[in-house]
Amino acid sequence: MIRTIFILIAFQLSFAQEYWQQHVEYEMNINVDVSDFTYDGDQSIVYTNNSNDTINKVYYHLFFNAFKPNSQMDIRSRTIRDPDRRVGSRIVALDENDYGDISVSSLKQDGKDINFEINETVLLARLNKPLLPGKKTKLNMVFTAQIPLQIRRSGKLNKEGVDMTMTQWFPKLAEFDPEGWHPNPYIGREFHGVWGNYKVNITIDKDYVVGGTGYLQNANEIGHGYTEKDPKENDSKTNTWKFYAPNVHDFAWAADPDYIHDIKRTESGVDLHFFYKPTVNVEHWKKLQDDSVKLMEYFEESIGPYPWEQYSIIQGGDGGMEYAMCTMITGERPYPSLLGVTAHEMAHAWFQHLLATNEAKHSWMDEGFTEYVTSLSENYVNDKDPEFPHKSSYDRYYLLASSGFEQAQTIHSDRYDYNFAYGASAYSKGSVFLSQLGYIIGKNNLNKTLKRYYEEFKFKHPTPNDFKRIAEKVSDLELEWYLNEWTRTPHKVDYGIDISLLESDRVITLKRIGRIPMPIEIVVSFEDGSSDMYYIPNDLLYGYKSFNDEVYLMEPWNWVSKEYEFEVVGSKKITKVEIDPSKRIADVNQLDNSVEID
Repeated sequence: MIRTIFILIAFQLSFAQEYWQQHVEYEMNINVDVSDFTYDGDQSIVYTNNSNDTINKVYYHLFFNAFKPNSQMDIRSRTIRDPDRRVGSRIVALDENDYGDISVSSLKQDGKDINFEINETVLLARLNKPLLPGKKTKLNMVFTAQIPLQIRRSGKLNKEGVDMTMTQWFPKLAEFDPEGWHPNPYIGREFHGVWGNYKVNITIDKDYVVGGTGYLQNANEIGHGYTEKDPKENDSKTNTWKFYAPNVHDFAWAADPDYIHDIKRTESGVDLHFFYKPTVNVEHWKKLQDDSVKLMEYFEESIGPYPWEQYSIIQGGDGGMEYAMCTMITGERPYPSLLGVTAHEMAHAWFQHLLATNEAKHSWMDEGFTEYVTSLSENYVNDKDPEFPHKSSYDRYYLLASSGFEQAQTIHSDRYDYNFAYGASAYSKGSVFLSQLGYIIGKNNLNKTLKRYYEEFKFKHPTPNDFKRIAEKVSDLELEWYLNEWTRTPHKVDYGIDISLLESDRVITLKRIGRIPMPIEIVVSFEDGSSDMYYIPNDLLYGYKSFNDEVYLMEPWNWVSKEYEFEVVGSKKITKVEIDPSKRIADVNQLDNSVEID
């Protein structure tokens, strides 16, 4: 008995240790020259190798180097069949003083110089001393940089006049995870980062207001809306803003001399910071503050607690983009758009900055899950409860499915043939994945799945299979077929009805036309106004979804059979037969999903 227990415990421990992730401790000192939008910096990283591998090299991202003529981002943006209008040919037309640049002058490992080479936006360094499993090493870098004209996410002087949107602005260590290194060139899309703690000191002209990732450590020296400035502090030409950000995988900030800075606290104790220029509709930005409290309330109740004490909504960038503990959004918008972009980016605080999927590989988990909860959060704020809250996601997916441009969602984010195909696949098809999953396992189980997913994978890098396994545990249904078909192929859902009503026969024949099998809910309506639901699971589920109402549970439909017949119970006159009245099956041709009987 003792030996059996020991073996069991050893197995459990080894299983628990299979998941690992690297850890970083950043310290950076940045000096900004606002006269020409350049800065220099020194950076130290204590890098902990929690893997079972010996690490002989490291990669850094140098994102700003993408903003030069003939960079990969420039070429891609000019040659893709449907260019992003925000980029287009703007990079190739830049003057040299508007280029982006990060130049590294020194890189050391534990005090000794190491060799490195730079290929545009990626730096590769060979370590002098291999980093063994469980060990740490210290990497010190000295660099200079030039802020590009704002084109995509980052940069100076955006279209609304914000001086600096500082995103993807520093040499950032690439992620090494169980799949290996991820040194993706910066083409303009998605990211993957190492969890860690950041200490960042930014020295800048004293007139500038700075907001972004992390907690300001010296608010009494700074003022600018954080707190009252201590009159005893020296009033030099610059301020050094000292930030600390715990347990994040990125650091972003923005700065402008005209920022208005407001703070609103949620009931759960989160301080919401708002940075915006007086040129926006200030009344809208004041209204946004109360609505943002409601958004935070919704996300915390529906997914899980926001674990930091601060979140900032900052005017900047070229649209909306999420970062650790903050977002950058353009601010000169009609109010519905302002609320919508804030809702979407705040949702990313969960689906990317807490549940940090590798969005370059699995963008649908990041953008799709975010689009799904964004629709619900806006309805919560606006006190609406539509019957079909994700209709816009389905409509855009149907455009993709009929376009001929659809590719599997396993395509790397940078590799889609069309920007439209990427957007519709990541955002809309990703959102439909969740809504349709709610149809498959039940809405209550989907809600439980999202909360359990948060609890088990917050501050980690979950994969598609991780999410699938949570849904399987919650529902006690098998879902491998769904993950495979929906995300790894461009296959479609398409069912139809063929009904024969003879004097002695009440048989309904269903046809599966598309490649993806689905459990089917059929509602049969009768002349007296009543109706019955028939539920036909596919055999790959190995079980039945639970229902609150009375439902006829039918034999499973095996996936190799393209037809399924069943007989309607009773003798009441049938007036209508319909597949999935809820419309949550993403059936690409619904013309044959409903038949009315005279």
